[in-house]
Amino acid sequence: MSVTEREPGPASVPGSPPTPGRRPRATVADVIRTMTDGDLPVRVSGYDGSAVGSAQHGITLAVRSERGLSYLLTAPGDLGMARAYVSGDLALEGVHPGDPYEALRLLKDEVRLRTPAVTEVVELVRRLGWERLLPPPPPPQEALPRWRRVLRGLRHSRVRDSSAISHHYDVSNAFYERVLGPSMTYTCAVYRSPDDTLEQAQAAKYDLVAQKLALTPGMRLLDVGCGWGGMVRHAAREYGVRALGVTLSRAQAQWARAAIEREGLTDLAEVRHLDYRDAPAEQFDAISSIGLTEHIGVRNYPAYFAALRDRLRPGGRLLNHCITRVDNRAPHRSGAFIDRYVFPDGELAGPGRLIGELHDVGVEVQHEENLRRHYALTLAAWCRNLAANWDACVAEVGAGTARVWGLYMAGSRLAFERNGIQLHQVLATRTGPAGEHDYPLRPDWTP
Repeated sequence: MSVTEREPGPASVPGSPPTPGRRPRATVADVIRTMTDGDLPVRVSGYDGSAVGSAQHGITLAVRSERGLSYLLTAPGDLGMARAYVSGDLALEGVHPGDPYEALRLLKDEVRLRTPAVTEVVELVRRLGWERLLPPPPPPQEALPRWRRVLRGLRHSRVRDSSAISHHYDVSNAFYERVLGPSMTYTCAVYRSPDDTLEQAQAAKYDLVAQKLALTPGMRLLDVGCGWGGMVRHAAREYGVRALGVTLSRAQAQWARAAIEREGLTDLAEVRHLDYRDAPAEQFDAISSIGLTEHIGVRNYPAYFAALRDRLRPGGRLLNHCITRVDNRAPHRSGAFIDRYVFPDGELAGPGRLIGELHDVGVEVQHEENLRRHYALTLAAWCRNLAANWDACVAEVGAGTARVWGLYMAGSRLAFERNGIQLHQVLATRTGPAGEHDYPLRPDWTP
């Protein structure tokens, strides 16, 4: 019988008197009191019948099992909570699992964590039982820790990048259709008004990219990290551009090819299952990179931007659209939850590092803008879609994976709203040796 399956002794039955000469069994409420300061804005209830905190906001964190408590104790911080939540051993009551934004906001704003003294920790563990410190196996949705991924190749090698992309993007095309909507676009949209629909905002984003790149009929566009081919199809359909997209996700490429054929765009648009490093070494008139830079590793920026530069004709334009840190001093690597459940090996740099690396490979930055508030609105729309299609999404990928996505998207929305992370579009040109390029004195696109 496992630790999590053992029968409780008399001391762990709520309301029973302590065994003479022994300290009373610690409760879930005791653990929470030890780890926090002040009043809790949410109620925390335990499988042992204990509870602590306020029910004012109608939100309860329910620790449903001993395994859930062990997750919290053995991996403090966001990883332990994620494990307990994804496995179903920790429930958020009062919010929809597809959009737990309000619960996350309260926890971030009003919960004050404290570091207990060593003596407090020792006493608490004695009362809980030392077996609570045996880490349970993580949920199946969790990726291997960074040190074990070495077996799949060096960080950001071709094989390891392919594995990381597959972990995130090859979940289920049917799942993504329900969450992302008809555009199948998994990048920040551009809102002219908060009242815009998600589809209107995604079309506006593609139009903005196309206009910044000055696309016209007959031009050649390379879209690296093309996802389900949204930019490729938009450029071909709306601008008459001959567009090639490349993606490391086989599932994305299959879906994109079917969409291109369905829309009658096969003469202009193509998507290949291909590493960006293997994209055709020809001269394209324009290149877009929308949401790929986050996956390639900061140390690989010089090689990445050089590869794009070499595929861009002299005077051509490059548009890089990616999530960034707020400043250039922040750590590049993501936190434990994002790394293990969402984007394995993902890295973010500050906007200054991004612009500097572009200049260092010999392209000239012409324009930059921060769209972080737009990403918060985009994520809110995706959460609404997930909540509205919850049963179908769970049937497609399972409750654990669906909970990962609700938690990740609601948490990311909060981070963008609070300026914890940003989204930058940087437009550059491949300027010639004598300073020549086709960029006008003032932008030829509508901001």
